[in-house]
Amino acid sequence: MRTGIATVCLSGTLKEKMQACAIAGFDGIEIFEQDLVTSPLSPGDVRAMAADLGLGLDLYQPFRDFDGVAPDLLKANLRRAEAKFNLMSRLGMDTILVCSNVATATIDDDGLRASQLAQLAELAGDHGIKVAYEALAWGKHVNDYEHAYRLVEMVDHPNFGTCLDSFHILSRSWDTAPIEKLNPEKIFFVQVADAPQLTMDVLSWSRHYRVFPGEGQFELAKFMGHVVRAGYSGPVSLEVFNDVFRQSDVDRTAVDAMRSLIWLEEQSAAWLAGSAEAAGGGSAASRRRYPMELATLPKVSEPAGFNFAEVKADDTARLEKLLGQLGFGFEGRHRTKDVQLWTMGQARVIINEQAASHAEPSIAALGFDVDSPVIASARAQQLKAPVVARKVQADEEVFQGISAPDSTEIFLCQGSPDGTAAWTREFGEGLEHRAPSGGPGAAAVIDHVNLAQPWQHFDEAVLFYTSALALEPQPFAEVPSPSGLVRSQVMTTSDAAVRLVLNLAPVQQARSEVRKTYQEHIAFAVWDLVATARAARDRGLEFLQIPANYYEDLDARFDLDPGFLATLQELNLLYDRDADGEFLHFYTATVGSVFFEMVERRGGYDGYGAPNAPVRHAVQYDSLHRT
Repeated sequence: MRTGIATVCLSGTLKEKMQACAIAGFDGIEIFEQDLVTSPLSPGDVRAMAADLGLGLDLYQPFRDFDGVAPDLLKANLRRAEAKFNLMSRLGMDTILVCSNVATATIDDDGLRASQLAQLAELAGDHGIKVAYEALAWGKHVNDYEHAYRLVEMVDHPNFGTCLDSFHILSRSWDTAPIEKLNPEKIFFVQVADAPQLTMDVLSWSRHYRVFPGEGQFELAKFMGHVVRAGYSGPVSLEVFNDVFRQSDVDRTAVDAMRSLIWLEEQSAAWLAGSAEAAGGGSAASRRRYPMELATLPKVSEPAGFNFAEVKADDTARLEKLLGQLGFGFEGRHRTKDVQLWTMGQARVIINEQAASHAEPSIAALGFDVDSPVIASARAQQLKAPVVARKVQADEEVFQGISAPDSTEIFLCQGSPDGTAAWTREFGEGLEHRAPSGGPGAAAVIDHVNLAQPWQHFDEAVLFYTSALALEPQPFAEVPSPSGLVRSQVMTTSDAAVRLVLNLAPVQQARSEVRKTYQEHIAFAVWDLVATARAARDRGLEFLQIPANYYEDLDARFDLDPGFLATLQELNLLYDRDADGEFLHFYTATVGSVFFEMVERRGGYDGYGAPNAPVRHAVQYDSLHRT
């Protein structure tokens, strides 16, 4: 699949955008007119630079408001078009995007429209230019890709075809199956963009909320499957208008964009195979070859669970004390590295003191159990994930590591049927180990991890965990906090063995400095939370103090047994219930940017105590700003 991207997707100058696209691995680019108009580079400079970078110049765009106009305006439009064709010759470009008229069309007549577009096609042919006509979703008279294609057939000129744009088609919920009936020689260009499902006017939706494939909710694999079946073999190019992307680092955004097309290519191949088999064609039909070849990635299963969580800190005393109070046991130091291991059942926490000078405690890494770490790492690297390497001795476990968008290190570990980890043998030489006590925390596991995401990389993180780790995004939620709404995106495996919560948190201006008001945490599941809380209290644990008003409201909502309600309040426990079960949990105080949560799931409860989140945010906010 030939990959492309419109320069409008990225921040920076035209030169910076072109360099970033080349580094990210794109085959070609669309030059957005404004990027060229505002650039000090001459058309000849752009052409030479593209050649040096190995970038094709695939599309010049947009040419707006041409058709359905009165004769005097048509004459002016043809003059404007010829100027653009001359410019494209200097650029070495041969395809221009012409959008359906949204502003100046005064005559709604397909015969006239086709006649005017035929004049444009004839002029384009004289200059060796192809015109890709696109139906904008908010076009005044043409807003449907099938309508646009009928005009292409009416014009019937070799230099006039259509552009299929996934946003303009899927935002209007047009059926994509008819794409397969289009003449592939008349599909001159294909643009793709994803988007969240929103209820708003299509123009605003398009201009501000498009995202890269895999970061929204459109059925892009199905769209691309129909395009492939039609016989199209040209560029598949990203056209994404997004306020955040155009403020973010150009190099990172370009890599994120390339990752999205690699992911889309794989998903489209899977859709084609699945739909062929569902239609009764069998494996032979699913392997049918089309003009567009779709590459696939190494196949991996979703993670079987968390292997470990790692917290990095300069001063580890408070972390050690907190883990001990929760009931974790110290398993010793690593024999060659300045790290500690703490465990409770199968929940493993590494405290890393390496290169942590002057660092407040923070979540630095997560380990996941996977079937084949080497294959999983190869897949992630093909998806442009940066490699993380750690020095090991000859007799030590080698972890396959990659870096997530927020710089959290992700390690792919060899899982074991009994949930143990071979690398733990590298800790605690000479330390006398005690057998598990069999107490309430003995069966603990990591239930979920909550990571705060930088605002400019939130969508990137969703795609990263979807594509590299096979986690599935769940419907996102917004939780109120004293400093604004916190957007929460849950990512899980199909069996919920791995639950990762990504939070896009607000930033609060506190006095003279900007301070982060949302922290990250690791949650551990135990069988008996009340017993765990009592034991932790006896060890001196500082709980997050929950207001009395919360328990009064809890009683009103659930009519709990008075004794049970009193126990909850006594131990600062929070409670939630739904049709499937119950959820008990408590939080520790925050150390650096990290705190811990202990949870107990009863029945089939599958949530995270979302109604209690505003309480936690408010108490933490008050603690952070308390003088």
